Amino acid sequence: MSTEILKESAASTSPTAVRSRPSVLHLVESFDQGGSERQALQLAGLLHRQAAYTVRLASLKPGGVLREEANALGVGEISSYPLTSFYDLNFLLQLRRCAGCLREWNVAVIHTHDFYTNIFGMAAAALARVPVRIASRRDLGVIRSPAQRFLERRAYWLAHRVVANSDAVRRQLLTEGVPDRKIVVIHNGIESERVTTGVERSDALAELNLPQAGERQVVTIVANFRLPVKGHATFLRAAQRVHEEMPETLFVLAGEGDLLPEMRELAERLGLKDRVVFTGRCDRLAELLVISDVCVLSSTSEGFSNAILEHMAAGRPVVATDVGGAREAIVEGETGYLVPPGDHVAMASRIVTLLRDPGTATTMGQRGQERVRQHFSAEAQLQRVQKLYAQLLAGVAIE
Repeated sequence: MSTEILKESAASTSPTAVRSRPSVLHLVESFDQGGSERQALQLAGLLHRQAAYTVRLASLKPGGVLREEANALGVGEISSYPLTSFYDLNFLLQLRRCAGCLREWNVAVIHTHDFYTNIFGMAAAALARVPVRIASRRDLGVIRSPAQRFLERRAYWLAHRVVANSDAVRRQLLTEGVPDRKIVVIHNGIESERVTTGVERSDALAELNLPQAGERQVVTIVANFRLPVKGHATFLRAAQRVHEEMPETLFVLAGEGDLLPEMRELAERLGLKDRVVFTGRCDRLAELLVISDVCVLSSTSEGFSNAILEHMAAGRPVVATDVGGAREAIVEGETGYLVPPGDHVAMASRIVTLLRDPGTATTMGQRGQERVRQHFSAEAQLQRVQKLYAQLLAGVAIE
């Protein structure tokens, strides 16, 4: 990446006069099914419907299963800036092309949502002299290379604020040298209607084509098979122990990715072939949660899990590894249980406890629903983001 571009400073960071409806651009890496993408689309849609801003959407990759949903937001043409590397001529060409669009659209706020868009978007926005530049951090950065960490720090230097989706992520950013004044914690939000449905269990089973579930209790994990940090192996080893105590339990793993064949093989080696269902990409999350008695998160690293919020919003008790912001969402012993990462024995024990005590499981689920309504609704997230935009556009404490 060009040193001159990275060193584009905030000499002109004082906000210029903007129209009554400032233009806000949200930049995502792709429209794949993922937590960052879904959160960005949800926020862009809410801002567009609220109508205080002219909302635009752009990406680095044009495709993905969420593209149709993005088109349906009604925010106009979605531009794309495909990259092959941070260190080639194409990067510079796309950077200048994006900067030109930012100027043409008179963008007042650019909001990026992940590692790649932070680097590309902050550099392009600095070139275009965008008045307000907001980056995001949604993970603990455990898989970053030294070179990636260097580039990310430069992106944060160009940003006016860095939105962390949990206090755990905020603490990580501080250890990486990001000034405290730049960090704003805004937790993920969820539109509860996306994960709730009025259908009965029997109808949900039919919709999901899971007749093998029958009247069995179901333990579910929703996580793509793209990264080892999702901990599917821990979940399967916990499932083996649960199966030994409660052999009729069915385990459902929803998600897609390159690690799926490896996990299928592990399930077979553990003797779970007839008690495990791999659904692939889950298009009917609400129905899946209807039939689930216990939901699990087995990650070894997370910033703030969307899956936890989805499970709680659907009224399901959660057994989750105590990583990242999990403790900020789950109240131990009230809305679910926290276990050490990688500890399949503790995970199995908590799952069995809930399966054997449906009354407690139901109560935990209800408390989780209420906690999401009070603290993690999409509306609460929207209000915090709007407050941040307004403060920065007004020039409050902007550097």
